[in-house]
Amino acid sequence: MTTAVATIGFTKTSAENFFARLRKAGVKRVVDVRLHNTSQLAGFAKADDLAYFLKTINGMDYVPEPLLAPTEELMKFFKTEKGDWDVFARDFSALMKERKIEKALKPALLDGACLLCSEATAHRCHRRLVVEYLNEKWGGTLSVAHL
Repeated sequence: MTTAVATIGFTKTSAENFFARLRKAGVKRVVDVRLHNTSQLAGFAKADDLAYFLKTINGMDYVPEPLLAPTEELMKFFKTEKGDWDVFARDFSALMKERKIEKALKPALLDGACLLCSEATAHRCHRRLVVEYLNEKWGGTLSVAHL
C-alpha cells in the first residue's frame, strides 16, 4: 500500500499561491516540521494563523510535529554559521534514528499530508530528509511530491 505525502515551504511565495498548491495537491492535513513555528517572520504561516487559514480556506487540518524538527544546535550550525549541508544532513539523520521517528509515527499520519517547513524548495531542507528517512524505514511505501 502506498502512502501519498507532499512537502512544501512557505517562503518566496504568496499566501494565494501557497494555499492553491496545497488545494491542487489534494492535501488533507499539514504537518508542521519547523523548530520555530511562532515567529513573527513566518507571516501567514505563523502556527495559530496557519491553522485557522488552512481550515477556513482549504478545509485542512494542521498538526505540529516537533519530533520531525531539527534541534536548535543543528539549525544554528546550518543557518547561522552557514554550516555544510552534508554535515547537517548526516547529523539530522542520526537525530531521527535516535528519536526512532519511524516507530513514533504511523504512516496514516502522513497519508494525504504535506510536511511544512520554511525553505522555498526541498533541495536543502530537512523536510526532504524526513520523507527520505521514513521511506527507507517503511520499505518505500511513501509516494512523495515536493510542491
